[in-house]
This record gives sequence, C-alpha cells and structure tokens, in this order.
Amino acid sequence: MSDLLQVTLPVFLVLSAGYAAVWRGVFSDDNVDALMRFTQNFAIPCLLFAAISRLDLQATFDWRLLVSYYTGTVASFFIGMAGARLIFGRPMTDAVAIGFCCFFANTLLLGLPIMSRAYGEDSLGPVFAIISLHAPIGYLLGITTMEMVRSSGKGVFRTLTDIVKQILHNAIMIGIFLGFVANIGHITLPGVVMEAIDLIARAGLPAALFGLGGVLYRYKPEGDLKEVAFICLTGLVLQPIVVWGMARGVFSLSTEGLRAAVVVAAMAPGVNTYVFANMYGVAKRVAATSVLLGTALCILTTAVWLTLLP
Repeated sequence: MSDLLQVTLPVFLVLSAGYAAVWRGVFSDDNVDALMRFTQNFAIPCLLFAAISRLDLQATFDWRLLVSYYTGTVASFFIGMAGARLIFGRPMTDAVAIGFCCFFANTLLLGLPIMSRAYGEDSLGPVFAIISLHAPIGYLLGITTMEMVRSSGKGVFRTLTDIVKQILHNAIMIGIFLGFVANIGHITLPGVVMEAIDLIARAGLPAALFGLGGVLYRYKPEGDLKEVAFICLTGLVLQPIVVWGMARGVFSLSTEGLRAAVVVAAMAPGVNTYVFANMYGVAKRVAATSVLLGTALCILTTAVWLTLLP
C-alpha cells in the first residue's frame, strides 16, 4: 500500500495544492483560467507534439491496443447516453453530454503522471498512442452525435461543417496533427527549437494538475447525484473492466500495453467533459460534479487497478 501511495499521492497532492490555493484566496479564478489556458493551449500541445514527433509509430501504434481501449470508451459513451435517457429521463442533448462524460477519461492530467510515476517514463509510448487519438475520436463522436440530435433540418453539409470547425479549433488536436506531420514527413526541427518546445512541455503536467485543482474548487457537488454516480460507475469501473477484457482476454496484449490501456481507462472524467457540456449549454452541473467526485474517487480506484495489474 505504501508503494501505491508513493505513486499516486504526489499527483493528488499537487492537485490538492491548487484546490487549497483557490479555496484560501491566494490564487484567484483569473489566475486559474490563465494557467489552464497556458497548459491546454500551449504546454500540453507542445508535449504531445514533441512526444508524437519522436514516436516509433510502427512499434507504438498497435491496433490491438487501440481497439481494446476504444471498445471500452465507445461502449461507455453509448451506455452513458442510453442510461441518461432511459433510466433518468434526460433530454437527448443532456444524454449526449452525459455519454461524453462516461467516454472522456482524464488521460492527460491524471493518466500520464500516474503512468509515469507507476511504471517510469519508458512506459508512456502506448499512452501517447492512446492520447493522440483520444481527443479526435472523443470530439468526433460527441460533436457528431450532438449535432445530429440538434440538427433539426440544418442539413448534412451544415452539420458536417460545424463538426469540422469544432474539431479544428482545438489546440490539443493541432499539436497532435503537427506531431504526426513531423513524424511521418521526417521533419527535423533545429535543436534549439526542440529544446524550447521541451521546456514549455515540461511545465505542462505539473501546471495543469495545479490548475485542475483550482478548477475543481468551483464545481461544488450540487444535485443530480444519481446521474453523477452512474457516470462514475461507468467510467471508473465498467470502462476499465471492458478494456481489461479486450486487452487480456481477446488480444493477449503485452504487459506494457495492458497497463497503459487499463490505467488510462480507469481515470476520472476530464475537464473536457465540462467544456463539452458548456459548449452546448446542457447538463453542465452533471458534468462539473462528475469531474469533482470522479477525481476524488479516482484516488481509491487507481490504487485498486495498480494492485490488480501485473
């Protein structure tokens, strides 16, 4: 147990420090917003660009890993959407946002640092492979489903245009895309430029964890707790179980691949779930509360999964 705490506790202590700083008024909401803009629009895109541009794509992009992981996440999306509609009677737009909460684990701000501390920097190749497709698949699925629900005669072309605009305006996706361009095109940037990118990238995860703590302070638990419990059960328990079954039972992935897929799948809903709900003005309270409570529960569930994994 002490070994597990050595892995997970520093991550949650940094997050808690951000929460406490905002709670005590020594770090303002404006500071949090600025910090999160820096991490999400600059530092994390730099991190993903640098990592993907250097990946051995042939060795890292194992289709069995990706099918294992995304079977679990896509299944969680549709289970979440169906549960929100059929069990809780939410409108279809709310149901899509709740399904997105079940899909979109916090792979960047929690998954990466926990994997790094648990298994070392060398374990992150499969994680970067998953993350490189996480935002594209998640936003494509969520936005496409939401726009279809909301289309009301807008027409196929207008709907597709809205989907493409939403995806292409995401800084993280731009970093991912440029990383693939540099890798596939064998484009080598000058050493000093890559060193500058790496300097920015290294600030990304600790700054984002601190900022995430500040963001979570805003999202005090309010109502809709049955829906939130359903999201946490689907995301923290069902999703990693499905991924485990696919990775180990169907594809017999390597230990490295199994660890990456299951740990990342077991993360709490990410802040992007609230961003998505806020973008459409639906189920915002559910999304915000699921981020807060899911992150708190993740302390316990992560320890369980790290114990079960080889």
